[in-house]
Amino acid sequence: MGLGKIHRYLRLVPCLVLLGASPMASSGERSDGIRVYPHRIVSLNLCADQLLVALADRDQIAGLTRYASDPAMSDVAAAAKGLPVFGGSAEEVLAADPDLVIGMPARRNPAIAVLKNQHYASLDLKSAQNYEEILASIRDVARAVGHPERGEAMIARMNAQLAGLHSAGRGRVAAYYQRRGYLTGTGTLVDDLMTRVGLVNLAGKLGKPSLSQMSLEEMAMAHPDYIVIDSATQRVSDQGTEMIHHPILRDIPRVAIPQAWTVCGGPAYVKAAKALAAQISAR
Repeated sequence: MGLGKIHRYLRLVPCLVLLGASPMASSGERSDGIRVYPHRIVSLNLCADQLLVALADRDQIAGLTRYASDPAMSDVAAAAKGLPVFGGSAEEVLAADPDLVIGMPARRNPAIAVLKNQHYASLDLKSAQNYEEILASIRDVARAVGHPERGEAMIARMNAQLAGLHSAGRGRVAAYYQRRGYLTGTGTLVDDLMTRVGLVNLAGKLGKPSLSQMSLEEMAMAHPDYIVIDSATQRVSDQGTEMIHHPILRDIPRVAIPQAWTVCGGPAYVKAAKALAAQISAR
């Protein structure tokens, strides 16, 4: 997937104002003490898809985004098969008559504006840029869908799997180098992953912003210990990927992790961290 498409997706920042809804929705109890769960839940962005599939019962899910079943973008693509998928129109959401909507899209999406007076219960799911924010999102979604214990169990598993990974990097320097020379900087999920496994982000070392461009010559001169790439760019397929594989960089080891593990802050963070640690430890 091209960088432009990623950026368009990442601009789907949650926005509750559009629905005129409360800032948090969750399961509750009836007057007779019986716990009530939402059972027509709609997700409106890929990051919400990941958590909803992981934490809710399948029969609670009324709709996911069209990206949920795309293995190049979604870590839950296999699990999402057979679940309702929406194309992004407000009409689909209205037809589902949801009792919970997770992950509001940005104001610039005019199709969702028609929902503003519907007052659906909703959960504002912000984009997680570090592990602590991932844990907060897991707890919020687990509580909202009525299964807080699942969230806590997931967090316990994640913490256990991440234990001990920090020693892998030993302070070595890595650069997350994308198509057309884009470099991922600090304050990002990728940067947090690098820190988690004991690597130093080249972008941070050079004082670069969260996203910048770096020429081949600059990368060759900086000569990080590793170049981290999206698994989909391990082979040259066009001009964008050709830059990553230029001969001037051939002596810098590559580490590849799937984009589906890093495009959203969720349970796949653990897979990305373990893969990163394993590959740098093997060199």
